This record gives sequence, C-alpha cells and structure tokens, in this order.
Amino acid sequence: MLDLARLRALHAVAVHGSVSAAAVALGYTPSAVSQQIAKLERETRTTLLERRGRGIALTDAAQQLADTAQRLLAIVERAETTLEERRGQPSGRLVVGAFASAARGLLPPVLAELTARHPGLDARLTEVDPHLSPDLVARGVIDLAVTHDWDISPLPAPEGVQRVVIGDDPSDILVPGDHPLAGRRVLGRADLTDQRWICQPPGTVCHDWLVRTLRASGHEPDLAYQVAEYHTQLALVSAGLGIALVPRLGRGPVPDGVSVVPLEPTPLRRLYALWRPGAARRPSITEAVRLLQEHWPRRDAA
Repeated sequence: MLDLARLRALHAVAVHGSVSAAAVALGYTPSAVSQQIAKLERETRTTLLERRGRGIALTDAAQQLADTAQRLLAIVERAETTLEERRGQPSGRLVVGAFASAARGLLPPVLAELTARHPGLDARLTEVDPHLSPDLVARGVIDLAVTHDWDISPLPAPEGVQRVVIGDDPSDILVPGDHPLAGRRVLGRADLTDQRWICQPPGTVCHDWLVRTLRASGHEPDLAYQVAEYHTQLALVSAGLGIALVPRLGRGPVPDGVSVVPLEPTPLRRLYALWRPGAARRPSITEAVRLLQEHWPRRDAA
C-alpha cells in the first residue's frame, strides 16, 4: 500500500523541481521531504531521484508515479471537499499562495480572522510568483491563489481554474525628494523618459509592464537597478539613485526624502483569487474569498 503523504512529497518535488522548493510548499523541512522520498523508494523498490549536476531529477518511473499521485490527490481532494461541505464549516488544510506584497499587505488580517473564526481550519501561506499561480492552482499544489495582472499583461486563465476580482491596486511614481519631478502635482508618460529606473527583475509582471509602457512611448528604459523587493527599491530611491513605479499594496511607509507623485493615466494592477472548480464547494474557499474582498477596501492605500 503506497503512503499518500509520501506520494504528496514526490508530487511536490515533481512540480517545484527540487527538494528544498517542495519543502517550502509543503511546510516541511528538506530533510523531512528527503526522508519521505527515501521511504517511497524502499517501498516501491525503485530509484525515484537521480543526481544531475548540482541538482536532482525525477527518473522516468518517478515521473509516472508523480502523475498517478496527482490523480490520487485529486480524488482525495474531492472526498475532503464533500466532507467539509457536509460539515458546513471551514475545516481541514487550506494552502494559500500569494505574491509578496499581497502576502504582506493583504493576507495577514484575512488569515488571522479566518483562523480565529474557524479553529478547525489549518490555513497555510506560501509566497508564489504571479506567473506561476494559475498552473499551481490547476495542478492542485495550492488551494487558493492571490495573484495579479496589469492592463497590458492579462492573467492567463488555464482550463480548470476559476477566478474572481478582489480589487484594483494603483501605482505611483516615487522619486528622491530633490529630484526635478518631486514638486509636480501629477506626471504623464512623457515625463518618464530619460530617467534612471529602479524596478523588479526581468520575468516579473511589474518589470514587463514598465518596459512595454515606456517602449510604447518610443523610449528604451534605462533599468539601472533591478531588485525584487519593493522595500529595497524604496531604499534605493531614498538614496537618490533613481525613480521607481511602486504599487500601493504592501508598500508601507515611504522613507523620508522620497516624494510620491501620481501618474496619469494611473497604472493599475488587478488582484484576483483563483481556485479549482472542484473546490468551489469548500466552505474554506468561499469564506477566504469573502474575507479577501471584505478586507480589500480597508487596506492602507496611502
């Protein structure tokens, strides 16, 4: 009899590509995941992981077993959904994935209220890149995702994923206090040319939006500093090294010496909640989505 927890560990390694990433997703230590895989290898008398360079890869047998594990986990999810629905109360485990600023600026009060109201619910949070969220939801790695897109970079909606809008998050231009643009009441796209930019790295939605927007205006952006964390971007702006486009959600207090100037038309990123249609009957999903929408207007947008 194959152990479901060990199959879940193998499936997580297959999805995330490494033992350490699988451990983060499951809330385990890497050692615990490795032990689960080792036990599964002994039970099946099959080599499941092999070394490739500095990393690991699944063998052909492991990939087949991981595919089977995904189908089994889907069956288990349907059973758990039925039981939770019969109870009529959020319960069991709910794995939420969110991008960094939503995890910081929106999820804490939502998760606090959710778990306080429903002690039978084991809610967990993992940070997930917005590009990866739809696929992770569709594959059953996470139960609920909070993700976003921009107007020129729509969020893909793969088969097997439902979504609802949480709200729109405006972005502003942040400039050093002594910058020529600091005293402006509002900025237009034409004001953004010939600037040194502080932005997120390539491959992120915010980076793509900035590059596409400036190129559409006929200018190649000078991306001098590319860092993922908005708090680091704020520190670089405060040091006078450039300007940045920063969403309000999760931005936190603006450091002294930094001016916030609105941009028109206002750049907006739209936040969504994503889940699998089969899980839509789960009270934990419906309650979490309700709280996400309820808490959205309360967030500090200053």
